[in-house]
Amino acid sequence: MKKILLISLFVSSAIGAFCQSKVVCCSNPSATKQFAMLASDKKFVMSHPNPLKMHFQSDIGKAITYKTPDGKDAGAFFFKAKKPTNNYLLVVHEWWGLNDWIKKESEMLYKDLGDVNIIDLDLYDGKVATTREDAGKYMQGVKEDRAGAIIKGAIAYAGPNARIATIGWCFGGGWSLQSALLSGTQAIACVMYYGMPEQDVNKLKTLNCDVLGNFANKDQWINPKVVAKFQEDMKTAGKNISVHEFDADHGFANPSNPIYNSQATTDAYKYTLDFLKPRLK
Repeated sequence: MKKILLISLFVSSAIGAFCQSKVVCCSNPSATKQFAMLASDKKFVMSHPNPLKMHFQSDIGKAITYKTPDGKDAGAFFFKAKKPTNNYLLVVHEWWGLNDWIKKESEMLYKDLGDVNIIDLDLYDGKVATTREDAGKYMQGVKEDRAGAIIKGAIAYAGPNARIATIGWCFGGGWSLQSALLSGTQAIACVMYYGMPEQDVNKLKTLNCDVLGNFANKDQWINPKVVAKFQEDMKTAGKNISVHEFDADHGFANPSNPIYNSQATTDAYKYTLDFLKPRLK
């Protein structure tokens, strides 16, 4: 009798585990969740060496707080245009969080683009990682509802007449596209650096702007096959996308990354300015 009970227990556990695995494997996670799940991939985590220390103090930008639709507050870093304008650029950080490199990059964009307000979003609600372990933990901890509320709050902060462009790297590359989707008819441009594309064609059909993708041929995750599928999906959705693929690796544009590729970064930045400038007139 005891044997029968043990066998029954084992079979029940196996069936339960099988059902659980089926739910996981057969579920259809969103593009942002798919990217966040990479934090469980040791190879992906190890491909991100801890960033080199850097310090940047902006004399132009300042920290701001704004309300979000979920009844909370969100923090951001804001570069206000010298002259009143409805042009806005929403910047989404890498998996490290809103650190000094993002602020430095935003200040460079602010100076080179001219007439634009820039909002550096903080989808980590104040957390900044200095180790890849923490970066993975913070990225996995992002709740899509909260991230969406932070983005929507920034759009509301910009105002109903704002013309919104977006840009992001890595984790932020995927969220740059999601920010453009959330911007609706206010969206005017989207730049993605090696970020996870949206794979729902029906969702892409609602996109109101052109997309520029700066991708890396050596990227093992957002690889050329993923990029080609994204191009195909955008075509099916009737949307415009310009893609540049560089002989570089994931994270090539961050100088605090040991795999930084200066030539690819220079070229990608030129393509980015050429894409954004006419749309932010």
